[in-house]
Amino acid sequence: MCSLLCCKEEKEVGRHQASGECPYCGGKVEAVDVAIQWRFCFLPLCFPFKRKYFCTLCSRRLVLDNY
Repeated sequence: MCSLLCCKEEKEVGRHQASGECPYCGGKVEAVDVAIQWRFCFLPLCFPFKRKYFCTLCSRRLVLDNY
């Protein structure tokens, strides 16, 4: 019987400085490009890329509000 195993792996692809400042401490914002790989029974399924934003001073993850 095959055990169904599903996991998610994140790998950092690159970093660069983003515009703006942290609303909490006023520090610089850094954009991190992340490749996400879903695995099902050790077979890779997809490789979506996401961009996450962090403050370089207080290390908080910042979320953009798109209106």
